[in-house]
Amino acid sequence: MEWKNKRILVVGMGRSGIASARFLRKRGAQVTVSDVRSAAALAREIPELIEQGIMVEAGGHGLLTFRRQDLIVVSPGVPLSTPELVQSRSFGTRIIGELELAAQFLRGRVLAITGSNGKTTTTTLVGEIMEASGLPTQVGGNIGVPVVELVEAATDDSWAVLEVSSFQLETVERFRPSIAVILNITPDHLDRHGSFENYALAKERIFCAQTADDTLILNADDARAADCAKRARSGVWWFSRTSAVERGAFVDAGNIVFRAAGNAAAETILAVDEIPLKGAHNVENVLAAVAAARLAGVSAETIARVVRGFHAVEHRIEFVARHGGVEFYNDSKATNVDAAAKAIEAFPAGIHLIVGGKDKNSNYAELEPLLRERVRAVYTIGSAAAKIETQLRGIVPLIGCETLERAVAAAAGAALPGEIVLLSPACSSFDQFENYEARGREFKRLVKARASQAAMAETAG
Repeated sequence: MEWKNKRILVVGMGRSGIASARFLRKRGAQVTVSDVRSAAALAREIPELIEQGIMVEAGGHGLLTFRRQDLIVVSPGVPLSTPELVQSRSFGTRIIGELELAAQFLRGRVLAITGSNGKTTTTTLVGEIMEASGLPTQVGGNIGVPVVELVEAATDDSWAVLEVSSFQLETVERFRPSIAVILNITPDHLDRHGSFENYALAKERIFCAQTADDTLILNADDARAADCAKRARSGVWWFSRTSAVERGAFVDAGNIVFRAAGNAAAETILAVDEIPLKGAHNVENVLAAVAAARLAGVSAETIARVVRGFHAVEHRIEFVARHGGVEFYNDSKATNVDAAAKAIEAFPAGIHLIVGGKDKNSNYAELEPLLRERVRAVYTIGSAAAKIETQLRGIVPLIGCETLERAVAAAAGAALPGEIVLLSPACSSFDQFENYEARGREFKRLVKARASQAAMAETAG
């Protein structure tokens, strides 16, 4: 598409929306951005956009604004069911997302990673492995840097390692990663996608444009992810924590190994005990990273060295502090039930669990076996608290706290030496916080403030 003087509407003024608007304006398009938030709420962003020649519509979407466009670029946070988008599609207007937009310009090869859980950890790890190997590498996507911002520095020899979400994948058409990874597919974002199958099909779009020259890496232990192999045109590789695979990465005799083909000997990468991350789910993340990096040409030695020195990403089972014999962990990134389950599994027992936030049509009763086995009490916060308490009543002691500050105080006051206070909300953060990062940072601030106060009191005493 020739972009000069084309009328393009960007819907949503989040990070990727603003990046898309700037990107398109630089290429000569007549760009308008539209957001439901008020001009006052967007006071910081609007002046800079106008200065760059970008028109701004705030406080709602105008139907005429949507009808006068050659192309619409929708931000991941904006549902495709938005009435104005539905009408635009009925008029034949092309609607894409920032990921698809960037894919039309991004040079080099793409290694894209999706999944219900583990995306950020695995993407970060793969990025560090690729960089350590000397391959020119950029990391972005859902992990923080919009993909369009990687375009300028990309070369024919570079790699773009991308975390991609179901929201981003909904609108891809020609996005074609050389290597695609699906870590797992478990219920999430059902409030947006309507059903688990719709959500799973959105995930599958990561390989919809792949050909036989490309690679798809799947989790053999996850039934829905493994089922994707039936519909893939690309070469399928596997990873598994529980059994050997014909080609890919798996655990054998306590070691992470990689096998290039069914008749080839498996090469040992490193021992499972050398992985510095907590939880069996992180073994799966490392297996996926090993398979992806080996297929990208990185040596086993480099992979092992980087994995041994890798630390948990912020907000994912992140150790915060220890005081009074109690350890505090921030798992704010656990925005669904399966992610919270994986965090609970990372600790043997004695957990004081803080859950809640904005519900995503989740079933919290799925946590029952783990709660009975490992959790001493659950502290609920946010708008989902009533639903969580209803579904978990009689399973474990429940303390309604409403706010994170009250939950931290209650859990810290009840926890005994040797026990754990774990923030793993199983919900999105948007009822009380801007995002899960803000929620995690507040948890860490509260914990560290308590630790500091306790230390000062001990010193004074």
